[in-house]
Amino acid sequence: MARVYNFSAGPSMLPESVLRTAQAEMLEYGSSGQSVMEMSHRSSVYDAIIKETEAALRRVLCIPDNYKVGFIQGGASTQFAMVPMNLMTTGEADYLVTGQFSGKAAKEAEKFGRVNVPASSKDKNFTYIPDVDAVEYSKNASYIHICENNTIYGTRFTKLPHADGVPLVADLSSCILSRPTDVSQYGLIYFGVQKNVAPAGMAVAIIREDLMENARTDIARPAMLDYKTLIDAESMYNTPPCYTIYMMGLVLKWIETEVGGLANMEARNNAKAKLLYDYLDGSSFFSNPVNKPDRSIMNVTFTSPSPELDKKFCAEAAAAGFVNLKGHRSVGGMRASIYNAMPAEGVEKLVEFMKQFEADNA
Repeated sequence: MARVYNFSAGPSMLPESVLRTAQAEMLEYGSSGQSVMEMSHRSSVYDAIIKETEAALRRVLCIPDNYKVGFIQGGASTQFAMVPMNLMTTGEADYLVTGQFSGKAAKEAEKFGRVNVPASSKDKNFTYIPDVDAVEYSKNASYIHICENNTIYGTRFTKLPHADGVPLVADLSSCILSRPTDVSQYGLIYFGVQKNVAPAGMAVAIIREDLMENARTDIARPAMLDYKTLIDAESMYNTPPCYTIYMMGLVLKWIETEVGGLANMEARNNAKAKLLYDYLDGSSFFSNPVNKPDRSIMNVTFTSPSPELDKKFCAEAAAAGFVNLKGHRSVGGMRASIYNAMPAEGVEKLVEFMKQFEADNA
């Protein structure tokens, strides 16, 4: 079987060694006589799986002891509501709108309190990140919310917003585990797992304990939308996404043992992105619209001279084994998502294909 190079923005490709381990363990996990897909989440075998997955996440990210971890169903979009329902204690919060997902998060939060938007990059179709040091944050904000890497538009925050005493809440769905992260700079990190971590079906929340314990009291939250309820139950309040958590554990093991940790992962990712951006910057055919200092390392957007050529490029690329390169409908053009599992060879071969396409169509 010939595997394609999958540049999907999510669900995205997984490390091949992880898939082979999952394949080998599909019928029977260890000596349990059953698949992880079948076993009770209350069993001692599965209890060991979920606890080791959390422990591995803590090791890889160096999560401080005063932060709690929750495995939560619903993906990052459910977090758009959980965050204000739990943390908007003053009745308002600041949202920096730098793309579609931060915009959706802000709109969802409006159902639970006042949303201030002290900065946005909508004026230039989200092709840059506002200067976070020049932003005037609200005096009564419960938190500042950002989407740290913008999957659709190909931008990222290279510096975090800061206001004294105001916790930072960040959606890291498309950049988590791509580099070392100082968790202590955030009040809450959340991420959908389907880009860098595991198959789709779950979000992970890493929340500072004092924020969880001092959640807002003016609204009655359903138990499934309450961080304290879920985390106090060790993500076992209900049946968790068992297989997704198992797969996450395999990916974390891959990062620790095969990659050698997040510093090595960052170096790998920077090298892949540099190869692609260097080609785009030297091309007279393809172009990248993003402000250079704000370019994403995970999601690289680009266009050819016309929509017709964009369409032709995507079709010919797919035929050559480079799939899911079509850009988001709100942006057009192309997008190469080069997450952790994308091997350097995939980017090298994509650049070779792009060079040939440019020569044939310029």
